[in-house]
Amino acid sequence: MINLQNKIAFITGGSRGIGAACVELFAKAGANVAFTFKSNKKAADELITKINQPNKVVSYCMNMESESDIKQIVALIESDFGRIDILVNNAGIWKFGEADKMNLEDWNETIGTNLTGYFLVTKAVIPVMKENNFGRIIHIASTAGQRGEAFHSHYAASKGAAIAFSKSLAVELSKFNITSNCVAPGWVDTEMCESVFSDVDYKESVRKDIPVGRIASAEDIAGPVLFLASDLARHINGAVLSVNGGSVLCG
Repeated sequence: MINLQNKIAFITGGSRGIGAACVELFAKAGANVAFTFKSNKKAADELITKINQPNKVVSYCMNMESESDIKQIVALIESDFGRIDILVNNAGIWKFGEADKMNLEDWNETIGTNLTGYFLVTKAVIPVMKENNFGRIIHIASTAGQRGEAFHSHYAASKGAAIAFSKSLAVELSKFNITSNCVAPGWVDTEMCESVFSDVDYKESVRKDIPVGRIASAEDIAGPVLFLASDLARHINGAVLSVNGGSVLCG
C-alpha cells in the first residue's frame, strides 16, 4: 500500500543501523535513495550491492559538521536525481558522559552532529522542497530527548532540541506542503549499542524492562519512518512517533 515510486529520498547516516534499514526499506518501496556516510565507504558499498538497484541507490561521503560539505552534497544529489522529496535526518552519535566530568569538546561533538548537523542538512534541503512545493522531513530523535538520560545529558539535550526544531519547522513550512515529524526510538539493537550490549546480563535487563519483551531492531524503526514519508501520513505534522515497545509512555 505504501508506494514511493518516483520519490527521491535523502537519508543521512545510511551505511549502518537505523539508516541502513531505512535505505533498504525505502528502496523496496520504490524510492530513489541518496544516503550519506562519514567514513565507512566499505559498509556503504556493501549496502548498495545488497540492494542491487544500480543508479537508484547512491552513497555520498559527508561531514555532518561541515556546512560547506553539506551544501555541496545536497547540490550534487539534486543534480544527480533532480530534486529531494524526503529527508531523513538520521546520522548521529551516542557517547557516555557524566555531566560534571564531560569536557566541552565532547559536548560540542554531540551537539554538532546530532543537532547542528540536522539544522544544516535541513537548511540546505528546504529550498529544494519549497521549489517543488512538496517535502517530507523526518528526524530521528530518541526517548532520551523526551525524558532525559542520565550520563548522556549531551545526547538527551541534542535529541530534545531536535524535537523542538522539528515542531517549529512543522508550522513554518506547512504552507509549502512540507511536513516535519520525529520518530523517537527507545533501545535499538544496532552497532551504536554494541559496547553496552556486549554485557549479556545488562542487555537482558534492558529487554525485560520493555513491555513487549524484546529490544527493537533497526527495521522496527525504519517502518514508522517509511510511514511518515508516505501519503498515509500526509495529515501528520509536528508529531513525535514513539517507537519503544511501551517503555516510555509519552507522545
